[in-house]
Amino acid sequence: MIIMMTRLISMAGAVFVFWAASANAQMGTVTIASPDRQLEITFETVANKTITTNGGALFYYVTFRGAPLISSSSLKLTLEGQPPLGANVRITGAAVSEMDEFYHLVTGKTSAARNRCKTLRVELTETGETARHLTIEARAYNDAVAFRYVVPEQPGLNEFKLAKEQTEFHISKDPFIYALVLPHFRSMYESEYVKLSASSLANQGGVSSRVLLGLPLLMEVPGVAWMAITEADVRDYSAMYLVNTAGNWAGHTFESVLSPQLDNTNLCVTGALPHQSPWRVLQIASTPGELISSTILTSLNPPSTIKDTSWIHAGKAAWDWWCGSIGKDGKEAFTTDTMKFYADFASKSGFEYLLIDAGWSENDITKMNGRVDVPEVVRYASLKGVKTWIWISYGAARKQMDEAFPLYEKWGVAGVKIDFIERDDQEGIAFYHQAAKKAAEHHLMVDFHGCTKPSGLDRTYPNIMGYEAVLGMEQSKGGSRDNPENHVMLPFTRMLAGRMDYTPGAFDNVTKEQFTPRNEFPMVMGTRAHQLAMYVVYEAPFQMVSDYPKSYEKQPGFDFIKAVPTTWDETRVINGVPGQYIIIARRHGDDWYLGAMSNWQPRQLDIPLSFLGTGRYAAEIYADGKDADMAPKHLLIDKKTVRSSGHLTINLSQGGGCAIRFLLKK
Repeated sequence: MIIMMTRLISMAGAVFVFWAASANAQMGTVTIASPDRQLEITFETVANKTITTNGGALFYYVTFRGAPLISSSSLKLTLEGQPPLGANVRITGAAVSEMDEFYHLVTGKTSAARNRCKTLRVELTETGETARHLTIEARAYNDAVAFRYVVPEQPGLNEFKLAKEQTEFHISKDPFIYALVLPHFRSMYESEYVKLSASSLANQGGVSSRVLLGLPLLMEVPGVAWMAITEADVRDYSAMYLVNTAGNWAGHTFESVLSPQLDNTNLCVTGALPHQSPWRVLQIASTPGELISSTILTSLNPPSTIKDTSWIHAGKAAWDWWCGSIGKDGKEAFTTDTMKFYADFASKSGFEYLLIDAGWSENDITKMNGRVDVPEVVRYASLKGVKTWIWISYGAARKQMDEAFPLYEKWGVAGVKIDFIERDDQEGIAFYHQAAKKAAEHHLMVDFHGCTKPSGLDRTYPNIMGYEAVLGMEQSKGGSRDNPENHVMLPFTRMLAGRMDYTPGAFDNVTKEQFTPRNEFPMVMGTRAHQLAMYVVYEAPFQMVSDYPKSYEKQPGFDFIKAVPTTWDETRVINGVPGQYIIIARRHGDDWYLGAMSNWQPRQLDIPLSFLGTGRYAAEIYADGKDADMAPKHLLIDKKTVRSSGHLTINLSQGGGCAIRFLLKK
């Protein structure tokens, strides 16, 4: 038995760490439980179906409230030219500890987060002649468990060349999953989440026809829990996907698949030792809404590397691209004058930002092509109290960021939207870190588009204000994929990974029957109140106001867009069902905002106001008009005085919504 006991207390930093004894190493099994003891994760070595200290295959399992959630699942790493590491090991030591710290988030779903968990470090050694070493680090939170591999420095192993990571997730029952099916490893994560039984993906004709699933993967394990599988602290590694490995009709086992290197698809990760994987995260709760408010991904990432964050600000942006770069005269014109028109709109509306999208440069992003004079727009907008972001492509940014980012700082640019990244192999992942770091050196914020899903990196680099990786409103320009069913699926699936640049704010609201896709002056399905609610429901510190400026003139509901914040001190999920409806309340200072959205099903919702603080609140309510089923632009605007002891009953039309601003009465 190995016993380690130390004690560290830091009252000023609100950090308490208690190291405790590990007691089960000699039994071939070690377990940690969450602080509330509702979640447990166990690691064990199994040989011939017998737990043994003499060595065996490494497995783990997870229980929630005493019920099995993840059944015994294998953990293995295959290094190039070597047998799987983890197939025949014994536990040589284990240490259990407790972590409890509070940290600040510059932007996002909350301003203050708590990182409280039990931690475990398991040391393993192969029983064969090679005697390679492996470490597993694990954490148990009240709303999640997470673990990662660490391959330490050791004799006979000079470098880390990972061919395959074989992390199994053997679900205890056949779950209902919300699957993001992707075609390959070079996508932009812009597809629908589809509800299926996990077993529907089994027996698909062998390895070559396995369905590739992007993360997060949400699932309902009937009678046990809601769970989402994703990853955190992805660095010097490649992104994880999942496949269903079962070969029969009853299969519900998933296995990790890593994005391979572009120049050598037989390898996924290379590097020096020690080398660690990202955290493999299982978010777990009794209801799907509880998963949304979790801060598990930022808690699993390192603290901010940016000491002075005073220049990083959340805000809304006027944006020309979605409506077709329409100028003041109602005609397409991607020019300096058009950008000044959008700057005027942003200033008049109280928005913090203007975004100049693609078209101002060619392949060389240090040179303008004569269409838009970026420094002139920056100068003009700044006089109006508006800061300017600019669009750049991944290919150019990768080659020129060392030259371009200092230039943009000189121009006075506030941030860069980097588009068409389309990769999350090890080199692609490195780009996200390099771009965020280099941008921070020059006081530039970053919004990643055409990209992988987020994984909590915005804690380490709080200048990362957004990720796309979503089937967003731009799809309405080309077809019907973006619709109210998609809108109420996203908070429970894609948004579990973090901030999401969906780009809301369309005011040409139509019914399903009235909808026609078009590139200029596009329309959207669902009601006006549905669009307003997105500004509360969707987490996006850098949030677009996407429509043509004149589309908002004297229009009901625009006052809510002007008033709603884009960063929050607190988030509460009131209720919801994936793909059906969602109700979220968020606090900014003393005031609260609420967003409710429905799919094509009309519904009446009773909303308890217990999330409000003490005192009276003036509620400004933007609800669907009585005829919104046929006239989706129509709003019912009302004002009431409410308290936390009260309720509100709201009626949502088909594709409907409701947005409410609660102002504390002084």
